[in-house]
Amino acid sequence: MGPGGIATIIAASSLAVIAIAISYTVVRTSRLIDEVTKTIRMINGPLQSISNAGKSIEGLTKKVTSATESFLDENPLAMKAAAALVTAAKLKKKGKKKSKAKA
Repeated sequence: MGPGGIATIIAASSLAVIAIAISYTVVRTSRLIDEVTKTIRMINGPLQSISNAGKSIEGLTKKVTSATESFLDENPLAMKAAAALVTAAKLKKKGKKKSKAKA
């Protein structure tokens, strides 16, 4: 075996080591990408649930608001009673503040 044969063996061994290193890197990178994808799916799941819950709450709020508005529009006496309750609550709060200030 001459110097050319030894150089060929060294070159072939080097190429084999490089090929193994590249394949190891590719495998590790693909596992990393899989983990990142799985993590993103795990994060997006609750976010979609929160988004759906927000939409449900928004829909419920619209229904309650429209029901309340229609009830108050059809019953003016109920509107007057609600206004009286709000006024009474405000007066009660003012009375508590004045009594605390005197003490």
